[in-house]
Amino acid sequence: MGRMRVVLNAKAGTIHDMGPERVRTIVDEALTRPGTNVDVVVAQGEAMARAISSAERDGFDTVVVGAGDGTVSYAASVFANTEVTLGVLPLGTMNMLAYDIGLPRDLAGALDALQKARPMQVDVGLLNGRAFHGVSGVGFFSQMALAREQLRAQRGRVLGWFMALGKAVARSGRMSIEVEVAGVREPIEAYAALVTVNAFDAPGWHRSRLDGGLLEVLVAEDRGTLARLKTGAEVLVNAWRDKPGIHAFQARRVTIHARRERAWVATDGEVERERVPLRYAIAPGALKLLVPPAAIQWREHDAQAVT
Repeated sequence: MGRMRVVLNAKAGTIHDMGPERVRTIVDEALTRPGTNVDVVVAQGEAMARAISSAERDGFDTVVVGAGDGTVSYAASVFANTEVTLGVLPLGTMNMLAYDIGLPRDLAGALDALQKARPMQVDVGLLNGRAFHGVSGVGFFSQMALAREQLRAQRGRVLGWFMALGKAVARSGRMSIEVEVAGVREPIEAYAALVTVNAFDAPGWHRSRLDGGLLEVLVAEDRGTLARLKTGAEVLVNAWRDKPGIHAFQARRVTIHARRERAWVATDGEVERERVPLRYAIAPGALKLLVPPAAIQWREHDAQAVT
């Protein structure tokens, strides 16, 4: 018999609006099926982290996390290179991974898609040895994440985005960095650098592959305040890849050097002070992730399997 633990963030808007017991019942009824034992935990903070970290020890083979990208990233770091399968529910602010694999934003639709999902072996990134599932950025990206955290209480997703954009552009300064790939360093006067686990190469901030085995690094040159604002807006709609002043690299290992000991880095939405140089690597197929059958990534995955 399979055992599934579902960990839901008690502070999520959906739970606040519907009530924890109602959400617990809806999730339990949707995911319980013959041969599957479901344990739904509604928690927050350290209790939520403990429910995730203890799941394998407690005998659960599947863990579904309904929280923001930071908590999902923590779960990915816990379950990378284990036999536990990770599922996600979009109960956070951004829900980047859930959105990337095509999960509907409403709870009922996401649960329906999760019922039909099947495990895919996906890549995870490593930053200074710590796993993450999607994106890690410095400069503009860390400032954007900090600004969004400060503006979390602002009403309106679009207004919040543009207010955060303005703050991030104003706070982002020039960085003298060197991007090292295969032992070769390229110096760049930049104001932003983004490292992603496989390329977000499909329209609307989607990845066509979750198992491509490569990191992508995009670095934006510092070309002044007006150019920063333009590029910042293009970043939000993922339209900056081939623009002037953008340097692109793909590799299994990338190191970013800078003239400082530590830097603010936004990784899967969480901002931390990281030791420099920033050493990135990819761990191919390290995580089992529940991916809905309609996700674009299954088409590429199945096509590669045939060839």
